[in-house]
Amino acid sequence: MLKDITLGQYYPAESILHRMDPRVKIIGTLIYIVSLFVFRSWGFILGTLFLAAVILMSKIPFSYMIKGLKTIFILMLFTMALNTFLTPGEAIWSWKFLHITKEGLSMAGKTGLRLVYLVLGASLMTLTTTPTKLTDAIEKLLKPFRVIKVPAHEIAMMMSIALRFIPILMEETDKIMKAQMARGADFESGGIGKRIKALVPLLVPLFVSAFRRANDLALAMEARCYAGGDGRTQMKPLRYEGRDRIAYVVIWLYLGIAIAVRILLHW
Repeated sequence: MLKDITLGQYYPAESILHRMDPRVKIIGTLIYIVSLFVFRSWGFILGTLFLAAVILMSKIPFSYMIKGLKTIFILMLFTMALNTFLTPGEAIWSWKFLHITKEGLSMAGKTGLRLVYLVLGASLMTLTTTPTKLTDAIEKLLKPFRVIKVPAHEIAMMMSIALRFIPILMEETDKIMKAQMARGADFESGGIGKRIKALVPLLVPLFVSAFRRANDLALAMEARCYAGGDGRTQMKPLRYEGRDRIAYVVIWLYLGIAIAVRILLHW
């Protein structure tokens, strides 16, 4: 399960999406997420076609993409169950205080679809962008906010480190789990209370390792005289090219169509 987390990982490939400016991918991801909450019903077909086209352009195997969905399976089921039983409307099944409504089933389906597409879209951005480029892009996008004293470089650095630490911590967790299982630990059998108790030998060394890595990273940055973003330059400055401008046109056109579908066709 831990190896199935794709968010924060980079998948090297030769595609137009990998060569695209990371600022375009960040803004495109945000616009796509917004469009998911614009659609009501049949509009999701447009979102599906757009996502499928981008995945094909990325040249990332679809089987690798859907691995990340396993990590949100429980969250998705829980969210869909809440929408199914708590949404008022026309009841199609009732038992004591539990009621399943037609509107609840519709809302549960839309919520589950939004979660799936949200994870796939966000994973696609990180899978096609290196952490360094992602940091540079976030810093560039936040640069106008420096007028109101927003530390753009520091925020971008923190987000980049957090994304980079996701696969590292998952790998560390997997190693600790295997070491504990070799010593007789059981993380899969028993009730919820027993499973939670079994996680204690896992969480303690994981937190110790995380703090140690954070301390090592801080010492390494200090040894290299890191002092924030003032006066720092980039080895490869970000520059928009023709394909990036075309991508912006396509992205905003997609959002315009999504809004038009919602307003005019009530989809």
